[in-house]
Amino acid sequence: MKYPAGIEGDYIKTKKTHLYFDVKGLYHPDDRKICFIRFYPNKNGDRVKDGTRYKKIYNLQERFSFLKANYPQYLFYAKEWDLDLQAVKNEDIKQIYSPKDYFKSLYEKNELSPNEKVSKTLCELFINNGAIPDDAIGITGSQMVGLNRNNSDIDLVIYGTKISLKFQKSLKEIFETPNDCRMYNEDEYITQYNWRVGGSGIPYKIFLYSELRKLHQGKYQGTDFFIRYIKSPEDWKGTYYDYRFQNLGRIHIKAKITDHTNSIFTPCSYIIKPLKIISCSYNEKRTLLERIREISSYRGRFCEQAIKDETVDIYGKLEKVQFKRKLEYFRIVLEDQIIDKMIVIT
Repeated sequence: MKYPAGIEGDYIKTKKTHLYFDVKGLYHPDDRKICFIRFYPNKNGDRVKDGTRYKKIYNLQERFSFLKANYPQYLFYAKEWDLDLQAVKNEDIKQIYSPKDYFKSLYEKNELSPNEKVSKTLCELFINNGAIPDDAIGITGSQMVGLNRNNSDIDLVIYGTKISLKFQKSLKEIFETPNDCRMYNEDEYITQYNWRVGGSGIPYKIFLYSELRKLHQGKYQGTDFFIRYIKSPEDWKGTYYDYRFQNLGRIHIKAKITDHTNSIFTPCSYIIKPLKIISCSYNEKRTLLERIREISSYRGRFCEQAIKDETVDIYGKLEKVQFKRKLEYFRIVLEDQIIDKMIVIT
């Protein structure tokens, strides 16, 4: 299965500035790749590669602030998406790192680091017990670009729509089989709560309700791992230029999940039936309720958040979507860790 270079899960290194960006999404303009700054050279950094120290940026707003202050050439306003984004132009790209290529490279090394060994054996466990083709899995994140620490997480990417859906169903059995692969325990969920939803006001019990059934995350030989699923290219709909998004402000609604099939993928999405608009900054509320079609997010914390027939409370950004200037509908986008929420209420 052929995937283009520079998609979700890949990393980019710039030519002159020696910055590392993680690529976001499957759709990109012709002249650049949408990606977000992740590592930058800093003499006080706690990660070292080729004699250079690097620092990692986690918070999304901090990433924008850092680029604005130091490298504004990597910021741009995407008029098609009505959104401020980060991106690297094609002529500024020195190297694109592929999770699949990196996983393959581990078989060519004479000696592996402890982190590499654990990551490699986890992939092999999933290949053997989850019926994943060995060319449909990869390792991304800091390890792929040589900027990991000894305690770094394992970030996996699984490619293919049918492969991903089938493997996801097998994960429950994998967790229940003695193999050093397990779901989080109570203390670990508390850590995840503080990391993922700290400051949002969401009670721990509500957070835990959805987290307890999520299968794309856990521990392997004591190391955290996270799985990202990417659809097959034939299931990508259209191109970057086929879409027009318009930001219509904030919305809070109650809705019923009618299809959660795509909740495991990046970006994740849910088909919904809106039940009630609680608050909204968009003026035309009377015709809006029946035209809101889905919830969408690039944030991993919203994957597997709800299932079919559950009712959810949603706080997010309302967008008008146009596809090829014909199909038009509305969606709710979840992107902010603090103010965007998707809470199962029944």
